[in-house]
Formats: sequence, C-alpha cells, structure tokens
Amino acid sequence: MNPYALFIIFFSLGLGTTLTISSSNWMLAWMGLEINTLAIIPMMINTHHPRATEATTKYFLTQATAATLILFATTINAWTTGQWEIKEMTPIASNTLTIALTMKLGLAPLHFWLPEVMQGISLMTGLILSTWQKIAPMVLIYMSSNSLNTTLLFTFGIMSALVGGWGGLNQTQTRKILAYSSIAHMGWMITIMTISPYLAMLNFLLYLILTTSLFIIMIILNATKINSLSNSWSKMPTLTALSSILLLSLGGLPPTTGFMPKWLILNELIKQHTVTVATIMAFSALLSLFFYLRMTYSIALTQSPNTMTSSTMWKYKLNQWTSTLTLLMIISLFLLPITPNILSW
Repeated sequence: MNPYALFIIFFSLGLGTTLTISSSNWMLAWMGLEINTLAIIPMMINTHHPRATEATTKYFLTQATAATLILFATTINAWTTGQWEIKEMTPIASNTLTIALTMKLGLAPLHFWLPEVMQGISLMTGLILSTWQKIAPMVLIYMSSNSLNTTLLFTFGIMSALVGGWGGLNQTQTRKILAYSSIAHMGWMITIMTISPYLAMLNFLLYLILTTSLFIIMIILNATKINSLSNSWSKMPTLTALSSILLLSLGGLPPTTGFMPKWLILNELIKQHTVTVATIMAFSALLSLFFYLRMTYSIALTQSPNTMTSSTMWKYKLNQWTSTLTLLMIISLFLLPITPNILSW
C-alpha cells in the first residue's frame, strides 16, 4: 500500500478512537466510531481477493447497522432528556445502545460477522480489528456503565463466553480461533462491567496485551492454520516455547498473567451473590482452554516431517516485531505476582 495512504489510514484510526474516548457528547462519539469504521475498510480490502471483498462487505454492513442503532438510541435519549450527554440515558435508549455497542464488539448473539470477517482478512488487519477497533466501543460502555441494564449485560456476557468457547472447538483456522477467543474474552468483560467497571477495563487492558502478543507470533510464523504451527519448532525454538506458555496464559492458567482477570472477576461475582453466573463463567473458561491446549499441542508437541523440497528453516530472519514482542511477552506471562499492587492503584 502507498505510504501516504497508509499514513492517512493510521491517522484516521487514531483520530476516530481519540475523538470517541475524549468526547462527552454522543454525536462526537458517533463521529469517532464512524471514522474508525471507514478507516479500516481500505486495509481489509487491500488484498483484492474475493474473500477479502466479502469480509469487507460484511464488516461494513454490520458496522453501519450498529452505527444507525447508536444514532437512533441517542436521538431518542436527546428527545426525552433534552441533552446529548453520555452519562444521562433513559432505559429504552440504554438498552438499544447496549445492543448496538455489543454488535460493534462482536458479542453473542450478534457475533456471526466476526469469525467470517477475520477469516477473510490478513493477520495484520486482524490484529487491528481484534484490538484497536474494540477500544472505542468498550470505553463508551465504560462511560455509560451506571445507566446500563445489568441483566441484559449478564445475558450477553454469559452467551458470549459460552459461544466463544463452543465455537472455537472445531476450528482449524487460527484466525477463526482468535475471533472466537475474542468473543469469549469480551463476554468476561461485559459480565463484570456494571458491577466493577475498573475490573472490566483491567481485563480489557490485559486482553489487548495478550491478543497482540499472540497475533505478532502468528505474523512472524505466518501461521494461518493449526497444521502450520507444527513447523514453528524448527524455525524458532525459543519463540515456540514461549508461545505455548502464552496460549496457556490466554486460557487463564496460573501462574501466568491471564489467570488474574478470571480470578478477580469470579471473586467479584461471588461477592455480589451471583454464584450461578460465576459457575457458568468458570465452566465456559474450560471450553476456551480446550482449543488453547489444542494449539499448544500443535505448536510445542508436534513437528511436521521436512522433506528435501521444503524450505531451509535457518534462512528465516527475525523481523521488526521482535523488540515489541519481547516486552509484550514479559507482561503477558509474569504480571500475576504483582496483582495486589495493581488492585491498590
């Protein structure tokens, strides 16, 4: 892609997210979301492949529907209350807005577009879609969490955690697995949002770090299928060993960083006497853990046969992601011991 076009795209992505985060007015927040949506579309369709075209069309239609619902909900709210402030929401506008923002995030039962879109785009664009594009809607939910319907968010959260776990069980494409992983993680955040917004945003921050690390590994290994992960040991043994631990961190196993948000969320749900919700969420974590272990098995315990016609593995060179991955990997694996310090902030 042309460097000037790439600069405009990334500038627009940053501008849209910054505009949404810094606004206290629904119209400005809506404008920021629209700038974000329009900025990523050229990156998605850049490969000029029929799958990329299909994915871009699905993404645009879904995001346009969600944006229309947001504008509709905020207009109703302004008609009723006489102002466009984010924190003042009527029940009808609040429920409509929750549905629109969960559609933008890809939460169940409005998740059907996310795996298909992820499958049709490149790993780099998938990284932006799974991380940066979720910041603005999550911040809007965080800012309006006091006026949101807790029962509705619980329903979306539990369904997302279960669908994210079940949907990834039978997948062989890494991009689809990462899409269902994103749905499951978002379910955990939405479930705790009205009870403890701070804890939900902590979970979101750790999700961004863990997901970015895993996407960078997939980009370095050029792994779009689970079978291609078996070549990783002969390419980069150290990265392969760390990748398997990172996958366990995403699954939420101690003593890795990924255990922290699940532990804190379950603890908070039990404190609020919602033991049934906490039990369902804990069982949904087992579903997600299964496909993380499946990927760990492929990447660490399987080595594909190399024939004489296969490419020479020592010719693979590290690229510019290495220094970034080092920092993210340390954070992804070793933050659990400082959990008390994080909670005291």
